[in-house]
Formats: sequence, structure tokens, C-alpha cells
Amino acid sequence: MRTSPSLASGPEGPDALRPLLDTVLDALSEGTRARGGPLPRGGPKAVAARLRDAVGDVLPADGDPNALHTVVHALAETAADPAAPLCTAHLHCPPLALATAADLAASALNPSLDSWDQAPGASELEALVTGALAREVFGSGGAEDASAPPPATPTTRLTATPTALITTRLTATPTALITTGGTESNQLALLLAREAHGAGLRLVHGANAHHSVPRAAWLVGLAEPVVVPAPAGVLDVAALDEALTELPGPHLVAATAGTTDAGLIDPLPEIAELCAAHGARLHVDAAYGGGLLFSDRYRARLAGLDAADTVTLDLHKLGWQPVAAGLLAVRDPGDLAVLHHRADYLNADDDTEAGLPDLLGRSLRTSRRPDVVKIAVTLKALGRSGLGGLVEQVCDRARDFADLVHGHPGFELYDPPTISTVLFRPAHADDDAVAAVRRMLLTDGRAVLGRARTDGRLWLKTTLLNPHTRPDDLAALLNLVEGNTPG
Repeated sequence: MRTSPSLASGPEGPDALRPLLDTVLDALSEGTRARGGPLPRGGPKAVAARLRDAVGDVLPADGDPNALHTVVHALAETAADPAAPLCTAHLHCPPLALATAADLAASALNPSLDSWDQAPGASELEALVTGALAREVFGSGGAEDASAPPPATPTTRLTATPTALITTRLTATPTALITTGGTESNQLALLLAREAHGAGLRLVHGANAHHSVPRAAWLVGLAEPVVVPAPAGVLDVAALDEALTELPGPHLVAATAGTTDAGLIDPLPEIAELCAAHGARLHVDAAYGGGLLFSDRYRARLAGLDAADTVTLDLHKLGWQPVAAGLLAVRDPGDLAVLHHRADYLNADDDTEAGLPDLLGRSLRTSRRPDVVKIAVTLKALGRSGLGGLVEQVCDRARDFADLVHGHPGFELYDPPTISTVLFRPAHADDDAVAAVRRMLLTDGRAVLGRARTDGRLWLKTTLLNPHTRPDDLAALLNLVEGNTPG
């Protein structure tokens, strides 16, 4: 008689998991050694063939007892490793071991945050975490909700937001929603704005905005967005003032704190002043730059963020969480009323009236894994100072790399970094050569560099998110690019 597979939770769950974890860790270690670098060698076709050969039939007639080791080993051997010092292309962070371990607990217990009876503790943990992070964004602000947990420490406002704006907006305790990342957060922000101001709402965003912002406008049925120039990589304030003056409202302005290409931050205080003057709603996509909130040294770069109505955050960037760990911070929790939805088997009226919390209005998703668990463990274990220290390490390392590029006669630096992204290129190479050296290093599995087109030219991009990266690693990366540049 065939034995049923063990379950991950319940009284026997931990004992069932222990030997499996050893298998996973061994396979990860072996696969990483077999890969031998930040990326598997050979390019897409070779890597696909290697994985297919290793895994074989994914649905055999009879199960394979070695499947866990086989698949994990193959995955590790063919992975791009964000913890490798020369893997710097994207906003793709190496996750903390602590957060990854916490994520295991979330997977084992498997709460689903669509009803309280599936996630009693996880739903309360989510309320604690989202409240704390909303206070980081907006300050303690507003009328205190007696049921909300108090701030762990006082939060300082980032800028002298216009008095009228503070008076009219800070009337309720801010909150946040857990999302799958910046794209979902931006979509939710536009949906909330549309419901608050009507389908005639006009989105105005910079030419530097993330692609998910105009896409979200299309998704929620808004008119074609108005694109404001960003000639220096950040939204042009004078052009924004002109657009808000000439276009009929209501308006939603979407600013960016941490652009994807260069990590630049729009002039948030000036944008907030314009929005207040024109009666426009303000959303800030701080998926990348929001992590600066944890740093005493770099927090001031987000001055003006606290004037926004909604703010996108991604802790799987400058938060070192396994994907996914996105949030949408919302100044006025009343905006979330439009998300209310009723399904009798999840939030029947009499259950809600009897005190069972209604969770359906916290997301557009129904089944929802408890991504909050890893975030909660990280926040509590590291605290603001620990997270801030990691942020400062990667920002400082980016400045070190920029100095290295600037001092090398064979390279050109785009600009000193604002966060942890550095754009550079071989000094006398054309765009074709820049693209070719990047692809060559990818195919050889030696380095993972990004690309960005700005100022009319193609640049190599390093986004430093690994706090363990050393100065020697940066020098090795520059030498590798120099030695492989065609011509």
C-alpha cells in the first residue's frame, strides 16, 4: 500500500521537514558550486537544455524519490544568484537568511488572508506591520485609532508640508496594504484615485515613470496619461505646473522616488506644493527609494514623501526580502472602502457584526499568502537601525564604485548615484559595443549587468543591493568590463 506523503504542518510537520531541509540545503550548495559564478554559462538555449536534461520528465508515471534534490540542484545550477557580487543588473536583492527562514514558516502553516478563520494570527500580524510601515511613510499623523498599535519610537516628518495640506489630510490613521510588488501597488493606487475622483481623472506622470504606471491607467479605464518631460532624469516641475494649469481636472500626479534606470528621485517637495496648489492627488512610486526611510543618513532624500496620498513600497528591493514583499501605503484609510467586497462564505454580515474581522477589503486578491511574516521577523530582528545600516552599506558601496569609474580614464560615469544605481560605459565605445560587452559577460556567466538608455546613449547599469559586496569585487567588475569591451 502506498504511503501518503507527509504534511508540512500539524504535530508531525517539523519532523517531516527536517530531513527535507537537509536535502534542500545540500542541493543548493552543490548546484551553486556547479554553476561557479553569478549566472550559468552558455546563454538561453544552453541553459534551457541543461535544466531539461537534469530534470527530465516532470510528470512521470511513478514518482521519483530523488525529485527534491534533483530539481533544487538543477534550479541552483541554472540560477542567477543575486548574492554573487558581480550580479548587479536589476532591483533583485539577495534575501536575508532570516527572512527566508521566516518564509518557510509561512509556507508550512499556509494561512490564507481572505478570511479570519484561515489566518487568525497572521491577519493581526499584518495589521501591526502595515500600521508601523504606514507611520514610517506618513509620520504618526492624524487622529489616533485606539485599536492601532502605538509607534515603537517617534517618527520625524520629512519636510514642512504645507499647513493647509496637513490640516485637511491628517484626519485618520494611515494604513498600508500588502501587495505582490510595485506593479500591483501602482495599480491599486490608480484604482483608489479613480474611485475617489471619478473616471474623468487625468493621470499626469513624468517620462521617467515606471512602465506599470501608464499601464495601470489603461487597466482601470482612465484616459491616456499626460506625460511630463524629465530631461535630467527627474520630472520637470515647471512643465508639471503648466500641465496642471492647462488641463481640466481632477488630476492624479504620479511621482517617482527611485527610477528604474538610474535610481533618481523626483523633486518631491516641489511636486507636493504644486499638487496642494492645484488640488491634485499625489501618488509616489517609491518601490526602490522607499528603503531610504530606514536610514538616518539618507532619509532626508525622501523629503516630501509624507505629503502623498498613496505610496508604493517594495521590501524585496531595499528590504532584502524574498519576493514578494510589496506594499501600498494609504494616507486616508477611508479610501479603502471602495475595496469592500462580500462573499457569504468568507465575510457574512452576521459574522462581521459578531466581531470576526473582514479581510476581503485588504486586497483585490482572494487567496493570499502571508508575506507579512518574513517582513515582521525582519523588522523586529533588525529594527530601524539594522535595516538602515544595510541601506547605508549599499548606498556607500555605490558611491565607492562611482568614484572608481570616475577615476578610471577608460570609463565614463553618468552621474554620482542618488541611491545605489551607477550608470557607466567604456569611454570610447559606441552603443553597439556597450550592448555587446554586456551580452558577452551574460553568456559567459561571469557578470550580470543591466542596461539603460538615457541622455541619448546606452549605459551599463549596476544596481548594488548586496551589503556584502567589497571594494575588491567592484574593481574586479570594472576590470572584467574593460577586458571584454570590443575594439
